Amino acid sequence: MAEIIVPELAESITEGTISTWFKQVGDSVEKGENVLELETDKVNVEIVSEEAGVISELKAEEGDTVEVGQVIAVLGEGGGAPAADKKEEASDAKAESAESAKPAEKEAPAQEDENDEIVVATPSARKLAREKGIKISDINPTDPRGLVRSQDVENHGNAPAPKAESKQEEPKKAAPKADAAPEKPVRREKMSRRRQTIAKRLLDVSQNTAMLTTFNEIDMTNVMELRKRKKESFQERNDGTRLGFMSFFTKAATAALRKYPAVNAEIDGTDLIYKEFFDVSIAVSTDEGLVVPVVRDTDRKTFAEIENDIAELAKKAKDKKLSIDDMTGGSFTITNGGVFGSLMSTPIINGTQAAILGMHTIQKRPVAVGDDIEIRPMMYIALSYDHRIIDGAESVGFLKTIKELIENPEDLLLEG
Repeated sequence: MAEIIVPELAESITEGTISTWFKQVGDSVEKGENVLELETDKVNVEIVSEEAGVISELKAEEGDTVEVGQVIAVLGEGGGAPAADKKEEASDAKAESAESAKPAEKEAPAQEDENDEIVVATPSARKLAREKGIKISDINPTDPRGLVRSQDVENHGNAPAPKAESKQEEPKKAAPKADAAPEKPVRREKMSRRRQTIAKRLLDVSQNTAMLTTFNEIDMTNVMELRKRKKESFQERNDGTRLGFMSFFTKAATAALRKYPAVNAEIDGTDLIYKEFFDVSIAVSTDEGLVVPVVRDTDRKTFAEIENDIAELAKKAKDKKLSIDDMTGGSFTITNGGVFGSLMSTPIINGTQAAILGMHTIQKRPVAVGDDIEIRPMMYIALSYDHRIIDGAESVGFLKTIKELIENPEDLLLEG
């Protein structure tokens, strides 16, 4: 007999929620085969079996929160009897023992009959059925394999019981008041573990930092013209990689971080930790909320390498394939609300970082150019920062550096 346990995933992850079981009781499992998907605070992880065998017991269900090191399933040998047969034998023995020992005078509590024993059900479902006095064989499972789960028991128990005929006429209900508003329909859904984590962290940041936001605007004319002139040759030289705006802003932010090291720092107790590396988190929208995978060493990467990394991480995020390493260690974050049409926002700092840069939609507006008024493509940018670490002058200088580099994109080449 072997056990499947929740493995150690990362130092900061101590528990997770089972989102999907790929195997059920009675299924064969090969060594190294995926048996379930675990949803953690950071990413979804597929857990593999370290041994081959047949699932004889599931000790946790989908939706259960489990801790690192916890046993979540038991494997029997491949040639063993099916799980349902084993349960039947054990239950028959228990039934015989109980029959000989039960008192003749007292009424026995509700217990499972023969039909119950051939029903395949999870341990928690059987326990719940006993507590509610429900025959397990009366429950209609929602699982296509016929496995009865706890939720099936709950649904059965919540079903309205048939009303007994009453000889006495029931009192008539009072007519509703004319001014009573009809009840509005609502829909209640449990938050996913990821959404709960996002909510908790955003609240923690707002409560535990002195967050402030400063703004500036960028004339995007020059960078848009450069991109238009160079995008085809850029793709040809870099195996089809497209030249987007994110690589320009990532490079500009890296140069600004080098110039203003406090923006690349974090607080540790009474110390300030100045990070002498440049790992930039890029916010990516998914069905379950924003995730922030990390582009490493942006000071040493080319525009093409940065664009490739961003595209690869975005695809992994949408496919729910991000690893723990992909999500760990960022020193600064860039988020682009412009892809959704946002004109201006105040982004929230990511975790223990000191600041986050918000990009927004490009909009043509009349602006003063010298003594003339011209229509230019403009973008508002925002820097939300922890005022405990970064002074106002530094935050303004940081945004001005980005503005100057984007408005004069050839200078980015000199920055490396």
